[in-house]
Amino acid sequence: MHLPDPPSVEVSTMAADSLRLSMNWLDNLILVSYFAVVLGIALAARRSVRNSLDFFLSGRSLPAWVTGLAFVSANLGATEILGMAANGAQYGAYTIHWYLIGAIPAMVFLGLVMMPFYYNTKVRSVPEFLLRRFSSSSHLLSASLFAVASVLIAGVNLYALAIVLRALLGWPLTVSIFTAGLFVLAYIVIGGLSSAIYNEVLQFFVIVAALVPLTVLGLVRIGGVGGLIERVQSGPGPEFLTAWGGTGFGQDNPLGANWLTITIGLGFAVSFGYWTTNFAEVQRSLSARNLSAARRTPLIAAFPKMFIPLIVVLPGIIALLIHPQIGQTGGHDYNDAIPLLMRDLLPNGVLGLAVTGLMASFMAGMAANVSSFNTVFTTDIWRPYLKPGMPDAHYLRVGRVITAVGVLAGMGTAFIAASFSNIMNYLQTLFSFFNVPLFATFILALFWKRMTAKAGFWGLLAGTVAPIAFYVAYKTGFVAISTDQGANMISSIIAFAVDVAVSVPVALATRPKPASELEGLVYTREAARDTGVAAPGDAAWYRRPALLGWGAIVLAAACYIPFSL
Repeated sequence: MHLPDPPSVEVSTMAADSLRLSMNWLDNLILVSYFAVVLGIALAARRSVRNSLDFFLSGRSLPAWVTGLAFVSANLGATEILGMAANGAQYGAYTIHWYLIGAIPAMVFLGLVMMPFYYNTKVRSVPEFLLRRFSSSSHLLSASLFAVASVLIAGVNLYALAIVLRALLGWPLTVSIFTAGLFVLAYIVIGGLSSAIYNEVLQFFVIVAALVPLTVLGLVRIGGVGGLIERVQSGPGPEFLTAWGGTGFGQDNPLGANWLTITIGLGFAVSFGYWTTNFAEVQRSLSARNLSAARRTPLIAAFPKMFIPLIVVLPGIIALLIHPQIGQTGGHDYNDAIPLLMRDLLPNGVLGLAVTGLMASFMAGMAANVSSFNTVFTTDIWRPYLKPGMPDAHYLRVGRVITAVGVLAGMGTAFIAASFSNIMNYLQTLFSFFNVPLFATFILALFWKRMTAKAGFWGLLAGTVAPIAFYVAYKTGFVAISTDQGANMISSIIAFAVDVAVSVPVALATRPKPASELEGLVYTREAARDTGVAAPGDAAWYRRPALLGWGAIVLAAACYIPFSL
């Protein structure tokens, strides 16, 4: 099965004209009010920014429920909403793999196993951990790769929102990109990470409030759940509502992947690579007030995460049923699934809330990447290699300046995403390039004392080059795979395997650090069980990380049942 080639950017631009919405005074009032609240939060957060730790990590002072909601909100950006709705329209219920096997186990692993090592070593970023574990070469390579990835992903968020603003409000693409980017720049520069996190909590509720009416009205339009099942069976086919149907070896399915590439490629390589080493997420946990709160951050986030498909993926399937031409040459892109439903279903007032929700989702994703970019660049590149030994106030100023640089660079990379009919395909490609090899290097560093600095550097470099080479082979037709997502899963497996295959022999051929220098940097049961300094209430049974983690795993497995019958 070979899916149609993505429509050209010109066709997408023409199709956008048919999505234009009629916003009235009430819709505009809701949108303007939201912007005012966001800036108000930034101004309030500014009072707590006294040094670089406050700016980059909120002074490690935030409670778990705040960081937990910020953790899931940082991932619930415009790329998540538009991209996963696009996946729903293109791949159907197979998309839930990105939430259940592709998120929950890795989030639990981060909270139960990895956070004690991140938090107790007092590192300000993921690359800084590699500096302490290995050497400056691995540190600089990982920091540079992360900086590039952050700018590229920020550009995806910018492009996603610009397309929405152009389609719904008639704003030119360039104006949309610059206006949205400058607004995010303002509230991060003013209030630092605290501003971003508290706004992400607000954005989470705004996004949910915007998408629930869209889902409900969409179901009503197609005749409820019964109508959905009937129309899918007579249209895309019954396997469009299954998660595992047609995933045996040699079988055909919309995703173009078998159960092995789903479980290993997505469920292990992509998932663990993203959720455990992507500093845009880990940074939220590091801003928690103590180790217990840091460990609970991804565990709390896991529970709302597994139900997000109901308001993101489901609308994508509904949009395909109402507009079967989505993804076809001359029609709308898969990315247009949510805007199409907004145009068709929402009355004024609710429409303003939905547009505000998309704006909120964009700012959540954009802010997460920009705030992590400024932290990594300042603490991992500028401070140790370009301007060491400067007063703290200097690094605080650099952090604010580099935030502007990151936003401007994101504006420049926004147009790269224009060639993808489904921006989630592009985003997952970036994850396979940058996150998966970093995860492989990190796991070896954490669990194998014999792992050396040279092995870390060459393994990470080879693990990054390999998926890029495979992607080029796929795009040029040298490797035949039916879908971009199927190619991304195989690419992730290659990235992990090559990293390990290069790292292990190099490590065995070089000298490791003495055990005395690895204290707190290599996994031990004692370190993993460390509870840190307790806060009042941390001992309550419902706050125990193990209970939250295993509860999330069991619930995620149960969520698969309706899609496995």
